[in-house]
Amino acid sequence: MDSESFPAPAFGKADLSNCEQEQIHLAGSIQPHGALLVISELENKIIQVSANAKEFLGIDCEMLGCALESVPGDLAERIQPLLDDPLHVIPRAIQCHIGEPSAVYNGLVHRPPEGGLVVELERSGVTIDHSKNVAKFLQSIVACGSMQVLCDETARMFEVLTGYDRVMVYRFDEDGHGEVFAEQRKPELEPYLGMRYPASDIPQMARRLYERNRVRLLFDVSYDPVPLTPRLSPLTGHQLDMSLCFLRSMSPIHIQYLKNMGVAGTLVASLVVGGRLWGLVACHHYSARHIPYETRVVCELLAETVATRIAALECFAQSDAELGARRLEQRMIGAISRNGDWRSALFDSPQTLLEPLNATGAALLFDDQVLTSGEVPSTPRLRQISEWLDGQRDRPVIATASLGGEEAALDTLRAVACGIVAIPVSSTPGEYLIWVRPEQIRSVTWGGDPFKPVEVGDDPSTLSPRRSFAKWHQLVEGTCSPWSAADLAAARLIGETVTDVVVQFRSVRMLIVEDQLETIRRQVSVSNQPVVIADAEGRILLTNEVFETLLKNDRRQLMRVDELPTLFSDDAEARQRLDDLVRDKRNWRGEVCLKTEAGQEEPVLVRADPVFSSPKKVLGFVILFTDLRARKAAENARSRFQEGLIASNSLGPAGLDAEWAPSYQSLFSSVVGNAQLAAFEIAEGGDDARTPDFLENVRVSVNRTAELLEHLMSHASSASRDKS
Repeated sequence: MDSESFPAPAFGKADLSNCEQEQIHLAGSIQPHGALLVISELENKIIQVSANAKEFLGIDCEMLGCALESVPGDLAERIQPLLDDPLHVIPRAIQCHIGEPSAVYNGLVHRPPEGGLVVELERSGVTIDHSKNVAKFLQSIVACGSMQVLCDETARMFEVLTGYDRVMVYRFDEDGHGEVFAEQRKPELEPYLGMRYPASDIPQMARRLYERNRVRLLFDVSYDPVPLTPRLSPLTGHQLDMSLCFLRSMSPIHIQYLKNMGVAGTLVASLVVGGRLWGLVACHHYSARHIPYETRVVCELLAETVATRIAALECFAQSDAELGARRLEQRMIGAISRNGDWRSALFDSPQTLLEPLNATGAALLFDDQVLTSGEVPSTPRLRQISEWLDGQRDRPVIATASLGGEEAALDTLRAVACGIVAIPVSSTPGEYLIWVRPEQIRSVTWGGDPFKPVEVGDDPSTLSPRRSFAKWHQLVEGTCSPWSAADLAAARLIGETVTDVVVQFRSVRMLIVEDQLETIRRQVSVSNQPVVIADAEGRILLTNEVFETLLKNDRRQLMRVDELPTLFSDDAEARQRLDDLVRDKRNWRGEVCLKTEAGQEEPVLVRADPVFSSPKKVLGFVILFTDLRARKAAENARSRFQEGLIASNSLGPAGLDAEWAPSYQSLFSSVVGNAQLAAFEIAEGGDDARTPDFLENVRVSVNRTAELLEHLMSHASSASRDKS
């Protein structure tokens, strides 16, 4: 029976065998450096409190059941303007006076999913103006040109901002394991840089909460949790959802984990990139440490900006791959024109295929032939790999760092081809472009033994996270160095180019040998791109079903190339280009718009090439069409994104004092600058189909950052008014 069949353990009731399921958002208690109130909006009265609320707030009367207006001070007055705000994503900050005599408190107000208002209060200290530091930090983030530089700078910024003894930037890999990618620490502390931690250290429930509640503070690991009274919410009869509570108690398992590390206080900021948890900024202190609201919100603001920069750097890294693929296409087309074959362009230089993926070997299996570059397995073994690949063709890019782990019979190849990336170059089984890397035996340093996360004490029923965090070295065998996202993007782009050229090459043979027409007709018919093949006189010999689908309901029987322009909106330009193709044998690369029955236009890229049997003899023409709707959608998304940024940048938040508005505008301009640069790099280097989603995530991040900035400035403005 799997773990999903068992009920999720309640908060504090999990052990290390089921901590993945622990309901940590239903903590039912808070840390004692604050107080929590739950208010019924319908009745405007307090229906649930933390057990310390009366004492913490200096109130003599009983709080449960009393009207909010009866709480001594101005809490009700400060909450009233927020009631129409969307309080379910980012809590709103207030500063208020409570008690007799009154004291100043900072508060955060949000709505949990079940309704009502949650008000969390902590004693107010000296208001900190971070605006100058934030401006410098934002400029530093935009200036970072690589992932390592960005993460190093992030660790430095958070150390300056928070004063913690150690600041680490964690980066998660595809398996969820964390690596300390950057670090700032006190000189006397042992370095953790480069150390890895198993995915089990951060359960999935915790990861989901990190995506919602972006900054989490643990004041003191030795705290005594303060329970909520009553234990169940009167609104629902269930535990209060505390996902957005900054005072929420931490899981006892996590507390023990930190104690085992010798850590007394923590602050953790989430790095959410493209809607997923990319990593964390983890700050550790070796004594209890409290961080005020102003600093926490700046941490969240910076984490949002850093995440936007990470998205840009990851996308822009793919642009070099796209440029290389376009250059390779031109060389391959040229090779067809010169000698009727394209493969020489791939293999005339050893580095042509190897460099884009940093591979040690490459092989092309095509037309029952095998061409290779660099260090590769023998031809029989390459064919054995292709047989395995035939079972993986549902993936457009087939990649593994451990071929032997995927197929035991291929494990003996690890010295040459421990990891592979492969692209099908046609619909014919066994035809692939393959890159290989050898095994890389390496030592991975873990923070403690990752294979012994559970330790049993004298009492076998007592479990705690592993107690040893000394460096533990694991010798990793049977894998190559991991394929990066940029490697896979390069493979995809080169594969698409080769697939296009394969269609043209096989068309050449069809034009040379007429009895191959039926064979080529079958091969062209399964191409996922619209194809038109014409003879030397411009007569259309063959089209495929994808091309017919492209025409929608236009059922005219096209006989010649010069009839194609009637399909396009700008037929004059297309007619001229196709005349040049047939008459002067000129290649054509151009964007045109197909006319649809509904009167709309669909953008396509036309790639038209003459097919030569010798430098002066043309056998015919191959015309390919590429649907550009994804690219145009990406361009439109970028345009809308830019217009939205300009509009939002021209408006300051309503109700902000004139004294603070210039600071807000200056800082928000820096945020917008970072977002604009990110949008450019995403659009230039990213996958067209994913660009709108990436830009939408950046837009959401900018809006979130603007809201955080507004909260910060409004809070500072309110504190300034109270002092005056």
